[in-house]
Amino acid sequence: MDAALDSLIPDAHGGPDAQDSLDSFRALPNETPLAMPAQPLHARSARGRPASSSPGRMGWRRALVLGGAAAVTLVAAYQMYLVLGVGGLTLLEGVILALFVVLFAWIALALVSALCGFASLLAGGGRRLDPAGSPLPALSARTALLMPCYNEQPARVMAALQVIHGDLSRLGALPAFDLFILSDTTDPDIWIAEEAAFLALRDRTGDDNRIFYRRRAENTERKAGNIADWVRRFGAGYAHFLILDADSVMMGETIIRLAGILERNPGMGLVQTLPVIVGGETLFARIQQFAGRAYGPLIAHGIAWWHGAEGNYWGHNAMIRTAAFAAHAGLPTLRGRKPFGGHIMSHDFVEAALLRRGGWAVHMEPGLPGSYEESPPSLADIAVRDRRWCQGNLQHMGVIGARGLHPVSRLHLAMGIGSYVTAPLWLLFLVTGILISLQARFVLPDYFPAGPSLFPLWPAVDPVRSMWVFIGTMAVLLGPKLLACAALLLRERRAFGGTLRALAGVLIETVLAGLIAPVAMLTQSAAVVSILAGRDGGWQPQRRDDGGIPFAQTARQYRGHTAVGLVLGLASYLVSPSLLLWMSPVVLGLALAIPMAAWTAGRGPGQALRRLGLLRIPEEEAPPAVLAEAERLQSELEASASPALRHLLSDPRLLAAHAAMLPPPRARGAPFNPALLMGLAKLEEADTLDAAAAALTRRETAAVLADGRGLALLRTLSP
Repeated sequence: MDAALDSLIPDAHGGPDAQDSLDSFRALPNETPLAMPAQPLHARSARGRPASSSPGRMGWRRALVLGGAAAVTLVAAYQMYLVLGVGGLTLLEGVILALFVVLFAWIALALVSALCGFASLLAGGGRRLDPAGSPLPALSARTALLMPCYNEQPARVMAALQVIHGDLSRLGALPAFDLFILSDTTDPDIWIAEEAAFLALRDRTGDDNRIFYRRRAENTERKAGNIADWVRRFGAGYAHFLILDADSVMMGETIIRLAGILERNPGMGLVQTLPVIVGGETLFARIQQFAGRAYGPLIAHGIAWWHGAEGNYWGHNAMIRTAAFAAHAGLPTLRGRKPFGGHIMSHDFVEAALLRRGGWAVHMEPGLPGSYEESPPSLADIAVRDRRWCQGNLQHMGVIGARGLHPVSRLHLAMGIGSYVTAPLWLLFLVTGILISLQARFVLPDYFPAGPSLFPLWPAVDPVRSMWVFIGTMAVLLGPKLLACAALLLRERRAFGGTLRALAGVLIETVLAGLIAPVAMLTQSAAVVSILAGRDGGWQPQRRDDGGIPFAQTARQYRGHTAVGLVLGLASYLVSPSLLLWMSPVVLGLALAIPMAAWTAGRGPGQALRRLGLLRIPEEEAPPAVLAEAERLQSELEASASPALRHLLSDPRLLAAHAAMLPPPRARGAPFNPALLMGLAKLEEADTLDAAAAALTRRETAAVLADGRGLALLRTLSP
């Protein structure tokens, strides 16, 4: 500790025993380092051993799913060829046929996987890693619960951790767990509020020995780097760790069972269950929440059935074997410049692939309840998240060819890439279809094009067959949703408010999702083009409160979507009113983008439907105790929040703890921090705390709060 803090802390504590009190405070346990080297992607690497936890006949299962999707796609492609090739394929018709095959294959795979999920659900969920009704396992190994934070509301984070801590204590399993708050927060106000909330959490639980806090001075490599830093400093002390998200809540029983699965299966590196989206207040969030709860179980059971031990990883609410993760999941830096090069943004898919390459099984246990998360509150907020995910998934083009990856892991990476690339392909498909129609309407046909040709080229289609291809395509597209609806009615209709309310919810969600889909398609298409043009989207904090956004901001964000919708509508009408009718879902979705985004971001429409019993999910009909308690605690903590900087300087205990948690001062010869130097200079000139707060930038405030001299200078300023 530097000299400035030596003189500061006794004054902060206000007594001669200040240093003893400071020495007794420990924000972190003793370090237990564990090496976590970055893994080479293209060096020679042997593929991992088969997983002993893999279900039987996985080859047949995958042949059924992939072969079934391929067979359905071939039939559809042949029928589409017959539609377009009545008089021979023109260039535009060839383009639209190629796009149709790619896009149909995407939805065909989803349909066949959903069929497998439907069968698995009706059969009771298939093989369970943790059989339903089995007693809670007695854990023999230690597990760390990690809560990474990046400029999040401390009240939300601490409420969730307190609920988890209390539930584990109630079950008598708390001695097997430690809780770590891993902060990457850059906002100085939120940073100080986190520290105050951390101390308050210890006070409320009476537990100073299992709840820890660490803030990184530099958030290198973002969330993946945050986790890796913990592994390298503390990983050897814990057999497993569970990663939470800032909006995660989990039942203690679920956490214990996930840890027990890893203890019983020594070849397993990661296991996760299906997180249920909860807490939706706005109409948009409630649509996402209903869709996730109604359709998610069928999708999760389907992929678990054919992924087996080569599962994927969704970034949080997952239990991970520490030694396996450290040995095999260290992320390399990708070659080249951003946005494709640099640190890997969407780390979870890559970590799962590297774990499996190292011989460790990665499993989904979809039938295990008790894992919850929240959804972004508005279309604009999900666009921010999607921009980051889009860049991260496109980065995987530099990972998919890594040596030694399991073929199913490569498929996961390809599907992640495809989830964003398909958006511009759908847009191109629609535009090409309109161009063909415009060409037929306004351009004189060239029956005898240049070049050798024995027969004329007739630009014609088969209208009857095209209608059946359209009907078949819509059946494949909506098939997973219809299967999920059938499974819901067979298994959980009472929990969704009865048959009529469940069906009404599906109808409302389908209509609204259909109108939102073209807007999302255009947004994702723009993101893909932006990334391919070399523009880095950065990493913006996720907004998790209500979706209220000024209407003028919404109008600016979606005016381009409206313009595109009007142009598509006009082009369709110029061809024929019937084409406009067929294009109406896309045209309406885009043309109404501004009012739709504003309306769905409001709490009023969402709460009105909730009062009518629509779009309600079982977790609202009968809220789990952990969710109800987390909501109560969050409201209570938000009401007691106070201005962070003044709180720090007026609370001797908080100031002493803050000083004790600071990183070491700059070593001699190390680079200077320009923000710190400027901040110290401004503090020297300030007379009052208000003047200093007005003069300092956010970066400078964070720098002086992380420095002993800066804290000492702040203490000399009058309030």
